[in-house]
Amino acid sequence: MKYGLIGERLLHSFSKEVHGMLADYEYNLCEIAKDELDGFMTRRNFKAINVTIPYKEAVIPYLSYISEEAKRIGSVNTIVNRGGSLYGYNTDFFGMKSQIDKMRLSLKGKKTVILGTGGTSKTAFAVAESLGADPIIKVSRSAKDGAISYEELYRDHTDAKILINTTPVGMYPDNYSSPIDIDPFKELEGVVDAIYNPIRTKLVVEALERGIVAQGGLYMLVAQAVYASEIFLETKYTVERLTKIYKKIRRKKENIVLIGMPASGKSTLANLLSKDLSRPVMDTDAMIVSSRKKSISNIFSEEGEDTFRDYETEEIANVSLLNNSIIATGGGAILRKENVRMLKQNGVLFFINRPYEKLLPTVDRPLASNKEAIKKRYEERYCLYLDAADVVIDADDIPTKIAQKITGVFYK
Repeated sequence: MKYGLIGERLLHSFSKEVHGMLADYEYNLCEIAKDELDGFMTRRNFKAINVTIPYKEAVIPYLSYISEEAKRIGSVNTIVNRGGSLYGYNTDFFGMKSQIDKMRLSLKGKKTVILGTGGTSKTAFAVAESLGADPIIKVSRSAKDGAISYEELYRDHTDAKILINTTPVGMYPDNYSSPIDIDPFKELEGVVDAIYNPIRTKLVVEALERGIVAQGGLYMLVAQAVYASEIFLETKYTVERLTKIYKKIRRKKENIVLIGMPASGKSTLANLLSKDLSRPVMDTDAMIVSSRKKSISNIFSEEGEDTFRDYETEEIANVSLLNNSIIATGGGAILRKENVRMLKQNGVLFFINRPYEKLLPTVDRPLASNKEAIKKRYEERYCLYLDAADVVIDADDIPTKIAQKITGVFYK
């Protein structure tokens, strides 16, 4: 291996894709068991590597040189082999700082809470300290190594202005967990989450709902990879290059989610978009019918609407874990806030705003089987669609034109 990433579990790493967009070198993902690390580092059979969990500290004894940032943090994520001597760096510092700069967050003189005490927590502490955060409070379940407990956090520090999550809570496949309840933190100005899969963790989604500036760790991931590649090749990339790669990776991972009234054309648009973009379609109504072996009308008549909504939430929970998909939802998906939150983790929600006059009754939709029912649903749900949507699409046109509008906005 000439270039690559080492770690214990790398199945869901985005690093190979990022480096593939940066330069013309082969970048491999290399999973190494703990008892194999010594042999790998002793052989030194590589030009340059990145290092991830759980080896960022374990590799240090093998190094001839450690950068100041890596020394301050106490961990290394980038190693270059120069004539048999290994040089260690920490580009996570620059990655996290770039993310905070992108969010336009000021930490100077502000109480900053860091959740977790692992390697990424040390990076976050160094970055917060460099940006003038004061005081900086570390939180962990064990309350060791200078950290306070979560009980102390809720008791004494709900006036925090900045929150940085470095724990794995909320990381794929545990997408629907959050390390804390942010409701008591009424003065929060910013939430920074180091997790990049999902793109927006539950913590980030809930912060955005409250109008708090919040972002997941995808930009940090791309930024640290860009800085690592600069060290690998002894070159320099522009900020514009970083931004372009970030947008490309984000759009590749994000789902296009269609919400809107029954008969607004979501399924038709999903199929058109699938054909144009080579993305799979996940139609939640069709999935319910397939998994329950019943029509939606029969589910409503035999089991009731509440049971149908439970089935719907189950399917949305499944499809929301996916990346790079087209998701067509049922007309009532937005009735449950948890559905919207799950869909937003990896998706951009497009409200297909078809004029009421052009919505036609559909016999297989119990709540939209006639014109009066459609009107009632439209009036009940219109504001909910607007609240849930990231983008409102005027659907008073032919399907191909509407699909083009969606694609144009999504890839802007």
